[in-house]
Amino acid sequence: MKLEGEGKLLRIFIGESDQWDHKPLYEELVRKARAMGLAGATVIRGIEGFGANSRLHTTRILRLSEDLPLVIEVVDTVENIDRFLAEVDDMIEEGMVTVERVEVRKYQASKGKDE
Repeated sequence: MKLEGEGKLLRIFIGESDQWDHKPLYEELVRKARAMGLAGATVIRGIEGFGANSRLHTTRILRLSEDLPLVIEVVDTVENIDRFLAEVDDMIEEGMVTVERVEVRKYQASKGKDE
């Protein structure tokens, strides 16, 4: 896949305990991105944060949370991100979704490596 020039960066902010069809939502979003042939997806786990309800989620010992903040990031073409969002919109019941323009300078897989 060739991916250079203008694209979109999609960020989906959810909680670690969010579910879709009794499975972790973040796993299902990554699987869907892969199945749809998107360039890639990364899940980033936060150490502390809060969302629209202002409830604090943290890794600090005295307030250890089982629902840490997660961000799923996907960079791809404008068309692919729009297509993906149309497919997963119903899966994201709470959280935040942002999209911004990006310039892709390089996207290249290592030769001969299995993923």
